[in-house]
Amino acid sequence: MEWTLAAGLVAGLLIAIVTAPVGVSGAVFLLPVQLSVLGVPNPAVTPTNLLYNVVAGPGALWRYRHDGALRGDLARRLVLGTLPGVVLGSAVRVFVLPGPDVFRLLIAALLLPLGVWLCLRTVAPGRHQVRPAAELSAPALTGLALAVGVVGGIYGIGGGSILGPILVGRGLPVARVAPAALAATFATSLVGAAAYAVLSLVSAGDIAPDWWLGVACGIGGLIGGYLGARLQPRLPERALRLLLGTLATTLGTLYAVQSLS
Repeated sequence: MEWTLAAGLVAGLLIAIVTAPVGVSGAVFLLPVQLSVLGVPNPAVTPTNLLYNVVAGPGALWRYRHDGALRGDLARRLVLGTLPGVVLGSAVRVFVLPGPDVFRLLIAALLLPLGVWLCLRTVAPGRHQVRPAAELSAPALTGLALAVGVVGGIYGIGGGSILGPILVGRGLPVARVAPAALAATFATSLVGAAAYAVLSLVSAGDIAPDWWLGVACGIGGLIGGYLGARLQPRLPERALRLLLGTLATTLGTLYAVQSLS
């Protein structure tokens, strides 16, 4: 038990340091560690991931707020869209899709080409650069956040790992997207974890989160998220875009392999 908690803390710390600067909580990369190394049963791994986001989120958010990076209404729009979506996604996960391979494949189909495009656009801007698209309208942004919230509730990823690449791919700067994406991830994870706790009372199976492990991973993520957010202003936009593209490509590849295996 002690080894598992220590391993979870270290994993959460290292993952959050790398992912927080681009608005990704790291839960998407923690999930395979929980399944393959830490032995968390399925579907309890989903609410455990959400619990990690709840504990880890304030570290990066506090730092971004301290730096003034949470100003503006982008975070509010994302939160308003993802909150109802994550509740719906949680119910779908428990009652309809205990093994959401189709959603893994869909996420892979979205993130893999988007991540590759972001990397190419960053490395060779003269060849792959396109004019930034117009910023999404408020209804379109809310609709996108709602859809991402549903997927996040099903798979326990909060949504920032999907929203970040999409919004940055449309031309928004990473420094603006990252704090808003993390704010949406924290809010939806808080509601999603609570939804799973309630659903565990009326459903059979391992629905409730692994509380001790989720908190241990989250403490690591709390520290790592703060360090990653503090590191972001010191990184150039080009490096941040390349990091986000690499993470999206890696995540898309991982989901594709999982869904096809």
